Amino acid sequence: MPAPRTKDQTLNWLRSISGELSTATVKRLEDTLPWFGDMPPGRRSAVGLVAQSGISSFIAWFEDPTATPWVAADVFDSAPRELLRSVSLQQTLQLIRVVVEVVEERTKSTDGDVREAVLKYSRDIAFAAADVYARAAEARGLWDARLEALVVDSILTGEHDDELPSRIAALGWHGHGEVSVLVGTTPRILEVDQIRRTARHNKVDLLVGVQGGRLVLVIGRAHPNGEGDETEQVPFMEIAERLEPSFGDGRLVLGPPVPSVVEASRSARAALAGFAVAGAWRKAQRPMLADELLPERALAGDPLARQTLVARVFRPLADHQSDLLTTLWCYLDNGRSLEATARELFVHPNTVRYRLKRVSEVIGWDATGPREALILQCALILGNIAEPKQPEPRRQAGTNGAAHVPRRGRRTSH
Repeated sequence: MPAPRTKDQTLNWLRSISGELSTATVKRLEDTLPWFGDMPPGRRSAVGLVAQSGISSFIAWFEDPTATPWVAADVFDSAPRELLRSVSLQQTLQLIRVVVEVVEERTKSTDGDVREAVLKYSRDIAFAAADVYARAAEARGLWDARLEALVVDSILTGEHDDELPSRIAALGWHGHGEVSVLVGTTPRILEVDQIRRTARHNKVDLLVGVQGGRLVLVIGRAHPNGEGDETEQVPFMEIAERLEPSFGDGRLVLGPPVPSVVEASRSARAALAGFAVAGAWRKAQRPMLADELLPERALAGDPLARQTLVARVFRPLADHQSDLLTTLWCYLDNGRSLEATARELFVHPNTVRYRLKRVSEVIGWDATGPREALILQCALILGNIAEPKQPEPRRQAGTNGAAHVPRRGRRTSH
């Protein structure tokens, strides 16, 4: 029976077979790991370099295990950084297993010290791999957080370039549908992971931005390949209600939906303007639509609110062929009194009722409600300021008491 080798003899023997071990490892990788054979030549060479470095590192560790206890971490320093993005942690552990198997098979005839050293080193190399990937994931997480903050800031300010879509895609945004922005107060303890889980359960994409006391969520419908069943879409307001517990106390405003994420600045401007004035409405709900705060936003100087009121109320009525605009103006000026409006217009109260119903059909707001009346009053004032050539309503002389038939009331200039 041959005499046992000394440690120096074992080291010399390991150094002499290191090239053989590297060649056998690469051959085993090609035979047992399909993903290795599918790699481009450059990446296969880099993986082989990692395996060779692992064998060399093991020999150095076997020579003095206490000198550099984490010498295993040096194995991955020889690989290019992009290798971490193309080889997963699972594949790396498979690579380590193959290297250990090859070394064990080649050294099984040696004494127990070498076999025990292989086991200990394989443990260290596995921990080193996990450490490298954990640090890479942490760095990627920090980078993603900075990029997400930059994207959300660009959406809020409306100052972005052609690179915005690619930056959003880099954050894993898959949405192809409408987008809406939700603005509220930042909670004392922000649970971003919980917010993202809620978004995933509602099948929407999400960008999260924290700006001091404001928490901003950019919500987008996530349809694989841009396709989705319209009947299964959850309304944005319902999504906002489910996200509401993740915000701090106080105002919570949802901007109007826009066709795509690159147009989210319009929804963000409306949501921010509504958030700023939500406290001015005593009966404001949580959450609430930014368009429910159009009067407050307009009074605060929001140009988007003014344009919205004129475009959605004043112009449709002004362009209508009937006397809807005149009737609405008189109705609001007379304290929403049907009789007073009828007397001013020389029509029957039923005619006023009919015209107010038509107003509601044209613009979607009911002038008989107190909140809607405020919205419509602001819209008429802003419309008259924006288009001063529009005729103004004026009171007529007293009526002679003649009967009037609904739908055939006399038209009067104003």
